[in-house]
Formats: sequence, C-alpha cells, structure tokens
Amino acid sequence: MQTFTLTVPSRRALVALFGLIGSPACQPTAATTVSAAQRVAIADTLQGLLVHAYDLAQPGDPVARLMSLYPRAGTVVSASGGQVSTARDTLEAGIRAFWENVGRNMRNPRWTWGAMHVDVLAPDAAVLTTTYRVPHLTPRGEPHVIAGAWTAVFQRREGRWVIIQEHLSDAPAPMVMGATK
Repeated sequence: MQTFTLTVPSRRALVALFGLIGSPACQPTAATTVSAAQRVAIADTLQGLLVHAYDLAQPGDPVARLMSLYPRAGTVVSASGGQVSTARDTLEAGIRAFWENVGRNMRNPRWTWGAMHVDVLAPDAAVLTTTYRVPHLTPRGEPHVIAGAWTAVFQRREGRWVIIQEHLSDAPAPMVMGATK
C-alpha cells in the first residue's frame, strides 16, 4: 500500500487552493446584496407601515389595521408579557383584548415612537427595533402612560412587508408613572 505525505509547502498550497475555490461560495450574490438606496427605501417603508398602523386617529377598525402588519395566514411568533405564541389567531385575540380593555378606553392618546433602528438583512428581510410611548388619560381623567420596546422581524411576502416574529417588552412602571408629556 502506498502512502502520501504532504510537505509543509504542499499543505499550504492545498489550503490556498481550497480557499480560492471556497471563497466565492461564501460571498453574497447579486440577488442578496442590498444597495444603500434600497436599505433606505426598505427602512422608510417599514417605518411608514408602523406609523400608519398605530395612528390612533385613523378611522376604521384599529384591530384590523394592527393585524395588517402580519401575514394573512401561517405562523407568527410573538413574545410579550412572558408568553410566546405562534398562531396568528392567538396574536389577533391578544391585540383585540388589549384594544377592548385598554385601547378604546384611552382618552387623548398620543402614540409616539422612539428612534427606529432598521437592519436590512436581505432584499426581502429586515429587523426593526424601537421604543414607544402612549401618554393618555384614563376614563377617570388620570394621566397614564403605556410604554415599551419592540423588535420585529419583517419579511416581504407576496409583495408586502409583514412581521413574522416580534418581541415586545413593557417599560417598568417607575419609568412611565407620571410621565405624560
């Protein structure tokens, strides 16, 4: 039986050869690269979608408007309040319960967004992280604030951007108590 031993220069040559062959496989293709202009356009689109969906002055069904951010069918992973759900109907039930128990009872609400940090991952995928504050009056006229942080993973499906995963984190009560400005 014949054995082969690679000398140090031969090993280096072999490593270099595999590096040259494998290098193009690790590079992004033209289909996955995103130009600076595309990144700005995607970020603007996602920010606009959120601002529109959460505009409390808009007429119509607020639950339907909020649900327009999600796919019409399929899995949506949503984490908030220490719970994780994966069903769109569970998410919709949670949004509806929030609106019926809290949202519609807010007087003079002002939804304000913090800085929106958007990372475009691909031409059809992006993640957005932001904070929000909703100062308002309770039905008894007392000042109250709902606030938190939100990270949402968006994917473009059937020509529209939708949230496929999200995590909402409520701000601790001491941070929002009495802060109605």
